[in-house]
Amino acid sequence: LKPLGSYVNDLVARLKFLRAWFDEDKPTCFWISAFYFNQAFLTGVKQNYARRYTIPIDKLDLDFEVLPCEDIDTHPEDGAYVRGLFLEGARWDNKKMSLTESYPKILYDTMPVIWLKPAIKAEISTEGKYVSPVYKTSARQGQLSTTGHSTNFVLAIKHTDTETPETLGIAGNVSVVQFRRLGKR
Repeated sequence: LKPLGSYVNDLVARLKFLRAWFDEDKPTCFWISAFYFNQAFLTGVKQNYARRYTIPIDKLDLDFEVLPCEDIDTHPEDGAYVRGLFLEGARWDNKKMSLTESYPKILYDTMPVIWLKPAIKAEISTEGKYVSPVYKTSARQGQLSTTGHSTNFVLAIKHTDTETPETLGIAGNVSVVQFRRLGKR
């Protein structure tokens, strides 16, 4: 559990993000850690795509593209840009555009912006992709809630253009965590 002060600071930052969305316009890049129930946001991304192209939502899934930037000022044509995720057990190399070994004594590395791209499941290639789970906290465990979702697991991101995780010694140890952390919002 967080100390009360950190919790309140985080709550204020989340409310500020949501207020700006309400008062101004849809953000170009969503701070995904600000959402309490991330699965609803992810479903909404797929739902918008399904409605736009009149495709049944159960035929859709999300594909992912990591962009070499910390923030972005344009909307994607489809899907959503998200930020606020951190890697545990590896780091993202912007030059190689791939997962690679973490630096010594660095437990968590900030992920750049990720483009959530809805697509028809059958058209999403899984070849050469490394799958890493996304959790709300670093605990890597959770319980099933009444909605049937885990209280901690959010989704699995399929990374492309990664070095072979087995050669890096990170196979099975990489996860993406979305800490509720103050910073640039």
